[in-house]
Amino acid sequence: MDFIDIIGLFAGACITLSTIPQIIKVWKTKKVKEISLRMFSILTFGIAVWIVYGILKKDLPIILTNSISFILNLIMVYFIIYYEKE
Repeated sequence: MDFIDIIGLFAGACITLSTIPQIIKVWKTKKVKEISLRMFSILTFGIAVWIVYGILKKDLPIILTNSISFILNLIMVYFIIYYEKE
C-alpha cells in the first residue's frame, strides 16, 4: 500500500464515518420527517456506481470505503422507509 492509497482510505473513511452520527440519531429518536428519502436513495445509487468504478480500476480504497458507505446508507434508507410509517 502506497501513500496515495493511504490518502484515499483516509478520505473515504472521513466520508464513510460522517453518516454514522445521523444513523445513530435516527435510530434513537425514530424521527425521519426532515430527512429526504430521495436524496439518500440517489446518494446510495451513486455510491454503488463508485464501487463498480473502483472494481473496474482495481482501486482498493475506492472499493473498500464505498462498500462500507453503501451498507451504512442502505441502513439509513431502511430507517427512513421504516420510521416514515410511524
